Amino acid sequence: MKITFYGAAQGVTGSKHLIETAGGFKLLLDCGMHQGKRSEANALNAKLPFNAASVDAVILSHAHADHCGMLPILVRDGFKGKIYCTAATADIAKFILEDTAGIQENDARYFNKHRLPDQTLIEPLYTDRDVKKVYGHFEPVPYFRLSQQWTQLSPQIRFKFYDAGHILGSAVTLLEIKDGEQIKNLVFTGDLGRDFLPILRDPEFVQEPAETIIMEATYGNRIHRPVTDLEIDLKQIINEAVAKKSKIIVPAFSLGRTQELLYMLHKLLDKKEIPSLPIFVDSPLSQKITRVFGTYTSDFDEDFWKDFGEKGEKAFMFNALTITHSIEESQKINDMQGPLVVIAGSGMCEGGRILHHLKNNIQDPNNIVLITGYQAEGTLGRKLVEGMSSVKIFGQEYQIKAQVKILNELSAHADQKDLLNYVAHVQGLQKIFLVHTEMPQAEGFKEAVLLAHPSLSVEIPILGQGFEV
Repeated sequence: MKITFYGAAQGVTGSKHLIETAGGFKLLLDCGMHQGKRSEANALNAKLPFNAASVDAVILSHAHADHCGMLPILVRDGFKGKIYCTAATADIAKFILEDTAGIQENDARYFNKHRLPDQTLIEPLYTDRDVKKVYGHFEPVPYFRLSQQWTQLSPQIRFKFYDAGHILGSAVTLLEIKDGEQIKNLVFTGDLGRDFLPILRDPEFVQEPAETIIMEATYGNRIHRPVTDLEIDLKQIINEAVAKKSKIIVPAFSLGRTQELLYMLHKLLDKKEIPSLPIFVDSPLSQKITRVFGTYTSDFDEDFWKDFGEKGEKAFMFNALTITHSIEESQKINDMQGPLVVIAGSGMCEGGRILHHLKNNIQDPNNIVLITGYQAEGTLGRKLVEGMSSVKIFGQEYQIKAQVKILNELSAHADQKDLLNYVAHVQGLQKIFLVHTEMPQAEGFKEAVLLAHPSLSVEIPILGQGFEV
């Protein structure tokens, strides 16, 4: 059996891992979009690094664009098989893909309209028509805890889903593969969540022995502070913004991060720990996904029921909240005085309405840009985190005078302690492949793994590298 790493290899985007069995079956784990520096990301996304028509099936860990965003190109290039994922992931991925296509088309139009004479016209990677062709390939599969059944891909391969606790619908995949005369078990974590985060259940450990694990290590060299610390910091930022009449601009993924922020803000308002102030969710995609959350409340944890469910309250709706729909409503926010909060996508500031809010507010020292999640290398969000003095938005230079505050504690990714705990729970483990991570994080985690488990083999694949297992 061969595994080739075509994405999320020494980087945190573009998740794509191809498994080829001795019997000739080709299984693709995720089909994600590369994100980061536009020229580099576009080059990586322009063409799939393998023959799409030769892929027999896809297992999709969850619906973030860096895991599902290349599915329209996979189908357009000849993929005929099924895309296996949870029902929530299938529902959400449709919105993510539609939005990704729309953002590409809108950003291309805006950039081309305002481009400088020496800048080249850009084209979207795919259109809404390409997205619609993906839908018939989705094959929803429940978590094993609900179905107690494996899903058969071929006579040689079957799998089951465990809850990854990362975002709604996210799954850890356990694969059982008959490779010649041998039966091999392989775990693919996708993006692994954390214990004690609001809304979702904690990650589930696989119960079967497995020789190999493909594991994310986004935060492989750090330990998150407790979520309770985040509430304290968020409360302080809001109260300071109210006192100074600041605007707080929050880049947030429409899936996961936006709902978590709304949950925490609603909770703080209910407890009267922050004053009421205008809070805007300026993301049509967030609105659609938040509605999907209401369909899958059975996947929520006990804290959700204690905080809102038992009181009959809607966790993601409250009096101070305004949901903007049209571009005109979005533009009106720019004319408003603080204090106020604007939550908009994309989470790494690589497209969408957040770019317009940043360019209109980033040069005011009274304003705050609040970063609440991992920012991949090369992204605009990463440049903000790294403290650059100026950035380009839509090809124009803007001075960063606003305060940039970072609250990584809301990250839905496991930290080093969580990841080590997961490794310790996999029986019979022999080999680990670290993906969805940059080199400092990967090397830090590899060192920690080998310190705790000296007999394990730990690999950090490079892009396009293949391994026999």
